[in-house]
Amino acid sequence: MKRTDIAKNMALKLDERMKRAGTPGRFAGGAMPDRKEQRKLDQARGLIPFAVKLDEQLAGEIRSLAESRQLGLNELVDELLRKGLADGG
Repeated sequence: MKRTDIAKNMALKLDERMKRAGTPGRFAGGAMPDRKEQRKLDQARGLIPFAVKLDEQLAGEIRSLAESRQLGLNELVDELLRKGLADGG
């Protein structure tokens, strides 16, 4: 066997091991529901997807504010929209 063939086989073996290993817990977040479960939970709470396009700077400010207040983006945007609508938009 050539050196390149050996390296190729080793890479394939490594790739297969990585695929079988799954996602490490630090990235999966532990007990995160899958997409179908999350969709059902959101529907039960009366939530719907609502995509918007924002300026990059504004999106960064919202992310920073959510992080500093230890809130999720969804909760923070919900709060900000409700305040804005209550103030007359």
